[in-house]
Amino acid sequence: MDSRHSPPPGPAPALAPNAEIEPAEGEAVRGEAVQGGNRAGRIEVRGIDHIPDAERHGRPRDLFWVWFAANITYLYFLLGGFVLLMGLNLWQSIAVVVAGNLYWVGVGTLAVSGPASGTPGVVVTRAMFGIRGNRPLSAGIGWLIAVAYEAVNLALGALAGFALAAHLGLSVSTPVKVAILLVIAAATFVISVYGHATIVRVSPWFTALLAAAMVLLAVFVVGHTRTDYAPPQPLHGTSLLTALCLGVALIAAVPLSWANGADYARYLPAATSKRDVLLSTALGAFVPAVLLGVLGVLAGTSIDMSDPQANLAAIVPGWFYPVFLFVVVFSSLTNNVLTAYSSGLCLQSVGMRASRSRTVLIDAALSIAIAGYALFVSDFIDSLNNILAVTVVILAPSMALYVCDIVLRRNRYDGVALHDETPTGRYWYRAGFNIAGTLAFALGAVASLLCVNTTVYQGPLSLAMGGADLSFLSGPLVTAAVYAVMWRRSERGADRG
Repeated sequence: MDSRHSPPPGPAPALAPNAEIEPAEGEAVRGEAVQGGNRAGRIEVRGIDHIPDAERHGRPRDLFWVWFAANITYLYFLLGGFVLLMGLNLWQSIAVVVAGNLYWVGVGTLAVSGPASGTPGVVVTRAMFGIRGNRPLSAGIGWLIAVAYEAVNLALGALAGFALAAHLGLSVSTPVKVAILLVIAAATFVISVYGHATIVRVSPWFTALLAAAMVLLAVFVVGHTRTDYAPPQPLHGTSLLTALCLGVALIAAVPLSWANGADYARYLPAATSKRDVLLSTALGAFVPAVLLGVLGVLAGTSIDMSDPQANLAAIVPGWFYPVFLFVVVFSSLTNNVLTAYSSGLCLQSVGMRASRSRTVLIDAALSIAIAGYALFVSDFIDSLNNILAVTVVILAPSMALYVCDIVLRRNRYDGVALHDETPTGRYWYRAGFNIAGTLAFALGAVASLLCVNTTVYQGPLSLAMGGADLSFLSGPLVTAAVYAVMWRRSERGADRG
C-alpha cells in the first residue's frame, strides 16, 4: 500500500465518535473479538467505526446469499410489468430489464472498498467529498433515499398483506390496515437492529424459502405466457427510443439506490479477493432481479400488470394465491433489512450521536409515516414511479463518482484516517471539502437533470430528444470525466495538508 495511505506509527487512535462500545478490553484474540463484536443473535456493537483486523471474518460467497435474499422481491416483478405497459413488445421489455440491471456491476465494484477500508460506504465517500462535504452530499442524501425506499418496500408489503387478509375473509378496515403495516415494519426493523452477523446468518434461509416460492410462480407464469404478444399500439422511431430509455432508467433506479455495497463486505479480511467480492455482490443481486423482472414481463402478456396482485389470481391455482401474497410480504421484509441497516449508518455519518441500533429505529418511524401517507392518502403507483425516476438524477452521478475513485485510488483506503475529522486529517482537503468530488457530483447531477423525464419534471434535453430519458448515462459520464481530470490535483492538495 502507498505509504501516504498508511496510518502513522504511535498509539492506537481513539474510537470514532459514533462507535457503539469498545469491542474488547485489552488485546482480545480473534475468536473473542468476532463473537463479542459481531455475533448472530446479538445486537451488533459497531456502527460506522473502523473494523480492526482481529474482527475480520467471513468469505466473499456469504455476500452472494445476503444480496440474493434481499433481491428476491416483488418490486422487480412489478417493474417488469411496468416496462411492458410502456408499449414495448416482449423481447424489447426483456432487453430493458437486463440492461437496467447491469448497474449491479457498479454495486459490486463499490463493495470491494469494504475489505480495503474496514468501514461502510458512507464513510469511504469522505475520500471523495471531504469530511464536511460528505455529510450532506453522501450521508444526508443517502439517508433520505434509503428512507424513501424503506417506505416503498413497506407499502408493497402492506398492500399484499391487505390482499392476504381479505382473501382469508377478514374485514380489512383502516385500523386493520394500520396494524398490518406496523407488524411488517416491526419484523423488518428488528432484524436490522440486530445487524450484520444476524443478516448474514439468516440470508441463506430466506433465500431458500423465497426462491422455492418464486420457482412455483415461474412455472405458472410461463405456462400462461403469450409468446405472440404484441402491444396494442406498437412503437416505432422516436417513440420506441423514448420508451426504451424510460424503461432502462426505471429499472436502473433500483441498483443505483444501493450505494452501500461496502457495508456488508467491511467485515471481510483486507486481503480478500476483490474479484470475488465484486462477483458475489453483483451476481447475488443481478440474478434474482433479472429473473423476477422477466417474470413480470411474461405475466404482463396475459394479465393487466397495472394491478398485478388482483389479476395474478387468474393465472395461478387458488391454493397458491395466498402463498404468493405471503411471499410478497416476506420479500419486502428481506429487501428492507439491508436498506434499514445502511440508513442507520447514514444517520451516524451525518453526525447523529446515537448507536446504530437506535438510528435504525428512528428510520423505522419515519419510513412507516411515509408508507402510511402513500397507502392512505396518495396514489401508490404514481408515488413509486416518481420516487424511482427522480432519484436517478442523484444516484447515477453518485455511483459513478464512487466507482471512479476506487479505480483512480486503486482501492487504497486508510480506514483509520477516514475517521479523522480534524483539519489535519488525510481526508479534510480544503476546509473539509474535496472540490474535485463536489464539483464532479454537482455537474453530473445537472447533466442528469437536463436529460431526465418524469411525470413531475422533464429536462430540456429530454424534451429536445422527444422525451428520451438518458439521465442514467449523462450524469455518470459527466461525473467520471470531471473527477478524473481533477483528481490528481485534489490529492496533491490533500498531501500538502
